[in-house]
Amino acid sequence: MPARRHNARTSLLLAAEACLLFGGMVAAALIRFGWREAPFELISRHGYYKAALVTVFCLGAFYLYDLYDFVVMNDRRELVLRLVQALGLAWVALALVFYALPQLMIGRGISLIALPLALALMVGWRVSIHWLTGHPLIGERILIVGSGDFAREIAREVLGRPDAGYRIVGFVDDKPELVGQSIVNPRVLGLTTEMGAVVKRESVDRIIVGMGDRRGRFPTEELLGLSLSGEVAIEECASFYERLTGRVHLAMMRPSWLIFSGRGRRVRLEEFVRTAMHRTVALVGAVVSLPVALLTAALIKLESPGPALYKQERVGVNGRVFTIMKFRSMRSDAEKSGPVWAQDNDARVTRVGRIIRKIRVDEIPQFWNILRGEMNFVGPRPERPHFVKQLAGEIPYYEQRHLIPPGLTGWAQIKYPYGSSVEDARQKLQYDLYYIKNQSLTLDAVILFETVKTILFGRGAR
Repeated sequence: MPARRHNARTSLLLAAEACLLFGGMVAAALIRFGWREAPFELISRHGYYKAALVTVFCLGAFYLYDLYDFVVMNDRRELVLRLVQALGLAWVALALVFYALPQLMIGRGISLIALPLALALMVGWRVSIHWLTGHPLIGERILIVGSGDFAREIAREVLGRPDAGYRIVGFVDDKPELVGQSIVNPRVLGLTTEMGAVVKRESVDRIIVGMGDRRGRFPTEELLGLSLSGEVAIEECASFYERLTGRVHLAMMRPSWLIFSGRGRRVRLEEFVRTAMHRTVALVGAVVSLPVALLTAALIKLESPGPALYKQERVGVNGRVFTIMKFRSMRSDAEKSGPVWAQDNDARVTRVGRIIRKIRVDEIPQFWNILRGEMNFVGPRPERPHFVKQLAGEIPYYEQRHLIPPGLTGWAQIKYPYGSSVEDARQKLQYDLYYIKNQSLTLDAVILFETVKTILFGRGAR
């Protein structure tokens, strides 16, 4: 999750579920062997290590099924279904491990007890957590200053994420005629001059200032007094929106955001380490994927005339144009009439091309672009000069995505489906700008793990 608050919540949830799963395995051994024999079995047969192995596999399966994404997990039926699927996947994976390494095997008696026990524990735990995080009396209480477009957008995003841990108590505004009226869902509780009283009456934890989208009296004195009192946290709407959604809002953004969020000299070493890491991963990936690459090239040549590799100009860091390489997934005459957006079920895509796009094998040749320094493993996806010129004229700040090298995968790729329009490009730019501002080795690792999930489940390809 993009916010530190959500990182802490995820870490606590992981720790709690690790304890539950590990405890469930130990409990299964106690049920199977009894209180007297179970300690001997657990110690002499390395039962604790085996229980830890099962725990790791289960947590990994939960991650693959997005069970640690608080935004996704809003529906209880979906929650239970994914838990069942994840535990089933974990047990199948464990069965394969036990077949390959019999010394790690857990007895069938314990397995038969542990699986339903783990399912019962996790369903009970997750349903309880789901109820608690969605309860209107639990969570950080938020007061929004303003009632214009920005304030309404913040409210909609918070209301659309009931498990995010935030509760909107209402709005304050500088127009008396709005007091008492409903805005989105909560109502205007008072004037901005009454903000201090509203904060005390409603037990507000955080104030979100959303008045940047229209003219009006800015409540400087009231906000300053509350800030100095230390009784409530105060945050600007663009910053809160960024933490909540993992993207920036182009309408809320100002040039000062780009100026004052500069990364400075202190991150040069981190950028060097990141580049070295990306090239190392690309080298390892190129070597490991060589058999798959050779097979793919042969299948492409057998199915349709034309070269196996497809070369195309893309815009890289600082606007420099470079040649990207991919395995050809379309007919060789796919763009005889000029560049066009890719579409769902594109008729130009060959049968082999449809498969290699689905499992992302067509991207393998880009390892060479990474090794040459034209791309990183993680970054904004490079776009074609034709579309860059068009999009830069229609979308503000679009050129800012070229401040860093483009990537084979990126934050926008794992957060937003494949785009084929100007509006899609606008939405993806918001994620790209978030990455540019917050890029780190940790965020790169999260994106790489999420990309693996995307490939395994075949999401987002066209």
